[in-house]
Amino acid sequence: MSEYTNIIAAVDLSPAADPVARRAARLAEQCAARLTLLHVFEFTPPLDLADSPLGSAGWAIDEQELLDLHRRQLDTLVGRLQLGAVRQEVLTGLAKTEIVRFAESEGADLLVVGTHGRHGLGLLLGSTSNAVLHRAPCDVLAVRIRD
Repeated sequence: MSEYTNIIAAVDLSPAADPVARRAARLAEQCAARLTLLHVFEFTPPLDLADSPLGSAGWAIDEQELLDLHRRQLDTLVGRLQLGAVRQEVLTGLAKTEIVRFAESEGADLLVVGTHGRHGLGLLLGSTSNAVLHRAPCDVLAVRIRD
């Protein structure tokens, strides 16, 4: 195995994030590598409900509020898994695109992602981990997520 120096673990903040983050943390420790936990959420601005019968009161969701919420959730994951001082990044956009873009800009030499190993229709439709595997500028470790 190569010695990695800059590892990025892409996590989705679901329970599936735990094994991905743990595996990345173990590798980072073994290699004395820098570890970044990256979460990308796909922000869709709320519909303009001002003209609807419901009105817009209570429906407005601010992108900054969502970013802050996701940052707190990522921080909670780090604390729960006792990962210590790891770098944390939260981005918005299409996950498969932003993960690859971030890895390129940061000079990552390993991306760690989770995969459910779906077959059939799920495979035809593609997945974030599959897209990252084929576009990444570095090695990719796909951690099997058990359902």
